[in-house]
Amino acid sequence: MALKLYGAPMSTGTTRVMIALHEKDLDFELVPVDLFAGEQKEPPFLSKNPFGLIPALEDGDLTLFESRAITAYVAEKHNETGTDLIRHRDLKESALVKVWKEVESQQYDPAISPIVYQHVVAPIRGQSPDQAIIDANVEKLGKVLDIYEARLSESKYLSGDFYSLADLHHLPFTYYFMKTPYASLINERPHVKAWWEDISSRPAFKKVAEGMTFGDL
Repeated sequence: MALKLYGAPMSTGTTRVMIALHEKDLDFELVPVDLFAGEQKEPPFLSKNPFGLIPALEDGDLTLFESRAITAYVAEKHNETGTDLIRHRDLKESALVKVWKEVESQQYDPAISPIVYQHVVAPIRGQSPDQAIIDANVEKLGKVLDIYEARLSESKYLSGDFYSLADLHHLPFTYYFMKTPYASLINERPHVKAWWEDISSRPAFKKVAEGMTFGDL
């Protein structure tokens, strides 16, 4: 039975999972959820994720939500297929993947996501971007990226000289961010810029990026 992924191709959570599935060379069915019609808040989808947020993954009788948990499941279950995203054969490397996965979710995402929301999503919802929120988070993101610059001066990828979930998880929000006026935060840091150009050129991501159209981006 093919994996079923419920979500939307412009959603950062959905695309995070799609990239992982492509890295693993797995067949899956994308079942569209119409966010603008509020389908994610209706009973059929709430039975898959009671919080009413996409994506959700069905693998036989198992249903999962939370995109980072889904990518970890996919990487662990199919560890011998496609790209090794968790470095399951090396305890130290695997531990570093976990560390930088946490950095993405706890440090990077909270800084970059409000910028993307204010610049991209708010106008679609008829709201005016809050420049104070953007400015505060540009400052936060800059500090995070200073740490990334130092880290990436020592290794090609965040967890070492290998691509992993720690890098993959950054792709969706950074893709949208790089289309905003604040892309210089990435481009002015040479090691971060080289890392971004590397991970965003991977075939698995390029397949997914084709459907990542959001607003005017």
